[in-house]
Amino acid sequence: MPRPLSTTVSTETQNPAPAENKSLKERLVSLDAFRGAIMALMVLVNTPGDGEHVYAPLRHSEWNGWTPTDVVFPSFMWIVGVAITISIAKRLAAGMSRSQLFAHAFRRALILYVLGLVVYVYPAFDLSTQRVLGVLQRIAICYLIATAIYLNTRIRGQIVWIVSLLAGYWLLMMLVPVPGYGAGHLDLEGNFAHYIDHIVLGSHNYLGTKTWDPEGIVSTLPAIATVLFGVMAGHILRLPRTLSQRATWLLGAGILLIVAGYICNIWLPINKKLWTSSFSLFMAGLDFTLFAGMLWLVDIRGYKRAVKPLVIMGMNAIAVYMASELLEEVFDAIHFSFAGQTVTLHEWLYGLFTAVASPINASLLFAVAYVLLMYGIAYVMYRRQWFLRF
Repeated sequence: MPRPLSTTVSTETQNPAPAENKSLKERLVSLDAFRGAIMALMVLVNTPGDGEHVYAPLRHSEWNGWTPTDVVFPSFMWIVGVAITISIAKRLAAGMSRSQLFAHAFRRALILYVLGLVVYVYPAFDLSTQRVLGVLQRIAICYLIATAIYLNTRIRGQIVWIVSLLAGYWLLMMLVPVPGYGAGHLDLEGNFAHYIDHIVLGSHNYLGTKTWDPEGIVSTLPAIATVLFGVMAGHILRLPRTLSQRATWLLGAGILLIVAGYICNIWLPINKKLWTSSFSLFMAGLDFTLFAGMLWLVDIRGYKRAVKPLVIMGMNAIAVYMASELLEEVFDAIHFSFAGQTVTLHEWLYGLFTAVASPINASLLFAVAYVLLMYGIAYVMYRRQWFLRF
């Protein structure tokens, strides 16, 4: 059953092959489990009880460097790339034309982009400051462009695209002068990506900054490369090799990319907000490595029951993301009087946890409870066989 940006390979056969010889005619459960793990972490870090009381690993890096939280978004982008390779290759083999596949991808991307607009317009509906870029918008744009590249190039051409995107972004950030600052400034105010977002997006930037967008225009270039790294992983998964051999290839590629990211960090720091070329390399390396471990654990060693909750979350990833974002807005929008004070529903619920734990632990407990709520929604959809697809 096809799903949006899904990493589902196909329905399971009645007589599955031994794990070591499993081909992509069968479902690799590890793909859905990995996506579900990323979604669960995304919800956890996005919805603390109190943003002022959060453990350091659950915060984004202030600027240069990285934390576990910074792994979330590029990992989801990487998974999108894996899905492109597997799903499109299967449809091409089934006889669909490249123009049909691109039209299908365009429709999916358009729907994703509109959903992203809905997330940021709700509940104020102020179009004068409507954020036009964002998480789902970046996924939509990068998915569409990566699909076009995949449909019109072979592996060598895709590698050329990755190198060109990363090198081109590097050159733009280091060589193009920014008025009042000059070239090569990578601080918040003086970088080239900030300058372009400020003059092009204006009041439609990220609300938290108002002058630039962490999912902005120029930094989309290396984000496309992140999706293409996922495409490369998909090529490895399609190799006519045993699962152990494919997992080894993934692990080897991951180690090489991590090393490359750290080497490039010398000249262009790892920075999630700028999505630097070193960040793209390093995070892709982590994804290759982490997924190799998930592939070994789930599809080779057979620990499928243990990851079933993650699979359920991963099978409706977009629905879970939309539910988590919109419900959080509802929690913040509902006000009522409590103990002589006006509080939001979010504040009242967080107060229940502060009654039994310190503020930072209460904040974490709130986030965990919210993840469990999202799992409950995903579980009901799974039991009823409701899968958001377009």
